[in-house]
Amino acid sequence: MRRSLAPSQIAKYGVPQSPKFSSPSREYVPPKIQGKRTREKPGDQQNKIRKPLSLIHIGRITLDLDHEDIIKKLSKPFKCPLPNYQGCNSRKNLGIRRLRVKRALYDPNAPNALVLYAPPELTEHEKLKSDAIVLVHVVVDPLLGNILRPHQREGVKFMYDCVTGIQIPGSYGCIMADEMGLGKTLQCITLLWTLLRQGPECKPTIEKAIIVCPSSLVKNWSNEIDKWLGGRLLSVIMDGGADGKSKLAQFMHATGRTAIPVLIISYESFRLHAEVLHSREIGLVLCDEGHRLKNCENQTYKALMGLNAKRRVLLSGTPIQNDLTEYFSLIHFVNEGLLGSAVEFRKKFENHILKGQDRMATDEERKKAVECLEELSALVNKCLIRRTSALLTKYLPVKFEMIIICQLTELQRQIYLNYINSEAIRRTLKEGETSKQTVSSLAAITTLKKLCNHPDLILDKIEDGADGLEGASQLMPYGKGNHEVRPELSGKMMLLDCFLANLKANYNDKIVLVSNYTQTLDLFERLCKRRCYKYVRLDGSMTIKKRAKVVENFNKPDSEEFIFMLSSKAGGCGLNLIGANRLIMFDPDWNPANDDQAMARVWRDGQQKPCFIYRFLAAGTIEEKIFQRQAHKKALSSTVVDNNEEAERHFSAAELRDLFKLEDTESDTHRRLNCKRCLNRIEIKPPPEEADCTSDLSVWYHSWEKRGLADLVLKQIWDMSKYISFVFHQKSATVTVKAVKNDEEAEKENKKKYISDDEDYCEDSGDDNCSNYSEE
Repeated sequence: MRRSLAPSQIAKYGVPQSPKFSSPSREYVPPKIQGKRTREKPGDQQNKIRKPLSLIHIGRITLDLDHEDIIKKLSKPFKCPLPNYQGCNSRKNLGIRRLRVKRALYDPNAPNALVLYAPPELTEHEKLKSDAIVLVHVVVDPLLGNILRPHQREGVKFMYDCVTGIQIPGSYGCIMADEMGLGKTLQCITLLWTLLRQGPECKPTIEKAIIVCPSSLVKNWSNEIDKWLGGRLLSVIMDGGADGKSKLAQFMHATGRTAIPVLIISYESFRLHAEVLHSREIGLVLCDEGHRLKNCENQTYKALMGLNAKRRVLLSGTPIQNDLTEYFSLIHFVNEGLLGSAVEFRKKFENHILKGQDRMATDEERKKAVECLEELSALVNKCLIRRTSALLTKYLPVKFEMIIICQLTELQRQIYLNYINSEAIRRTLKEGETSKQTVSSLAAITTLKKLCNHPDLILDKIEDGADGLEGASQLMPYGKGNHEVRPELSGKMMLLDCFLANLKANYNDKIVLVSNYTQTLDLFERLCKRRCYKYVRLDGSMTIKKRAKVVENFNKPDSEEFIFMLSSKAGGCGLNLIGANRLIMFDPDWNPANDDQAMARVWRDGQQKPCFIYRFLAAGTIEEKIFQRQAHKKALSSTVVDNNEEAERHFSAAELRDLFKLEDTESDTHRRLNCKRCLNRIEIKPPPEEADCTSDLSVWYHSWEKRGLADLVLKQIWDMSKYISFVFHQKSATVTVKAVKNDEEAEKENKKKYISDDEDYCEDSGDDNCSNYSEE
């Protein structure tokens, strides 16, 4: 035997390379190495030895034959070999030893990193001290930081500074007062996730958090957390149930790796189980739709105030709804004592600001109001952040808002006049002089509001001969019983019927119909059945679970539902109805926040089409007076919250109390504006270029005719509906639509400038009707 072929030499030097032994037809098999005898089978030892990679030599190149197998294994997603395995709820990594050197959880120097806290720089001498406290950067998880828009990054930083005591030393609360659609939920989820995961001292800032929200939004919050964090943050969902108390007790007492850190609970459930939730400290409490806490005397407010949580964040797109006392309640909840007591606040701020807002205020009172406003703003702006929906114009399609004033039909007008001139109403007004508000006055207001919608809504009272409605049954063309809806008996209903018919026949848009009364929704249903429109309805009778499914199905592009009927009281908050791009607010509410919430359902993130928002008001009736009261409240909110001192003083307190009158006018609201841009029913001066939907009504477009309207659907039915007398209209962003005379000019224009698809909604062959809207 050649020495080079000996087993010891082969193991040491390998197989000699020579033509004689490198034939591909022969494969060298090394001899078995004799070892100590054991009871193992001969194949066991061979299986334990890892097989070497198969190599093939081609000239000087060596190829790995197992590479493709490795890639196939790596391409398959990881699957746990244990069936039905459930990991623990801990946010800590097990089996990994932490580094002794403290460092930030995420790289603060990474591109687009959102740094919420930067530690002070230490000198080399201070670093050598063993007792020196080492602080690290707090950086938002890149999973969230990379999707936040600029205003959302600013909002997260502001809230973090507030809840950590940086903004106001000793105070740890704030109000996120962004208007609807700006992403308050995402900003709060980012803050929550950051506080639960990290802190300047290299440990979580908080251990537990509670999210309190309306019952209709409990599941929505859970879905949003899963959407943005992909199941990395677990939560306990609590909205009633027999085992509620035990679930809450388990949440409050759980500690360690198995503890679920977040509880999502409705306001009603929180109030019922407040005793359990007060038992231990909570790191953070988030209150969605926080304007529910406007009354510091109700049980829900007191239950939340008793919670042992110093960090408090309140979310509300409308922090002022009725008066400054409610505004004080919200500030007092997040930062107790910042504005003093309620009596001190009223004496120091509220009385002076309200006097300055009145139309009849003197120059001295207005000056004093400005001084109080500046002092109040300086205090509040440290813990309140508010951005308007004007920011959405960068990300969303254009939005057109129209306030359509409709005349009453002859039947409505006659019943209305008989009612307000009746002895019952005179008696009610006389009682109202001695007391602020009576049951009979509220009932009378409700009757008039329903009559403006349609006489069918008060048909029962008419048939029963209720106070003020004696003899009205003789005016009605029919009595009680099952009968088809007759839109021609109501000016607003006739307009709605014409609008839906034109929209369904000629356009591919969906629409949302909103009302404050379920009776009006019943009327919509009867109309849809008569016209064979497919629809869905959401009101207080629908369960929370079913609501989510109905909304999801309606938003699908291939769904057959044409109309979404919505009760503003039951579903106005938090719903995302981007499947529709048109919305009609059929009747106004005393609280502007309810209307604003409902009207913000379609112009939201994810909307791809231009949006059209319509508000129907009956001319000269109580509806216009309610709308005027809303304008007064919004002016107050604009002055205090938005810090807008240019809000005009339109209506005095005496004018707002004048409810039981029917004005013979095309628009009582426009008449009270004392508009200087209109003369003889013609708008002689256009609004300022910077005006938009958030501006005052005095700088909206004012129209007595269809010329100049941007909405083609409304223009086409203007004459058919018969009862439109006036329209306020404005847009969210400036859009340019230039008239093109011929094909040559059109070709030149297209070379110079990009023409937006939004023009499709403004075309009209007869006249220059889109000149009001321009985009540079």
